[in-house]
Amino acid sequence: MSPMPELLHITERSLWDAARKTGTYEMSTRGRTLQEEGFIHCSTRAQLPRIAAFLYGSYEGPDDLVVLVIDPEQLGVPLKYEAPEPGGEEFPHIYGPIPADAVISVEPWGRA
Repeated sequence: MSPMPELLHITERSLWDAARKTGTYEMSTRGRTLQEEGFIHCSTRAQLPRIAAFLYGSYEGPDDLVVLVIDPEQLGVPLKYEAPEPGGEEFPHIYGPIPADAVISVEPWGRA
């Protein structure tokens, strides 16, 4: 059985720092919470550059951007691969908060 593709989520460092203090990460995407969106948007390694450019292409915020590398086995909530439109590319969506312990590494995101 092949290993699951890496599950990634790009965010602002301060949001991740806050999640480490509370024990769970609950932002869905830039400016929207899990409660507002219904799930947390994630991507695979191959999808990440496009997602980062779409969400943060002209990002000039006070924080560094970081990429959370998530272990799907430690989520404890549903993970579904879904397409935004029928026949479209599927993206990983996490239906619940991400336990801070499920984040196995945090990588800096450097925009080229």
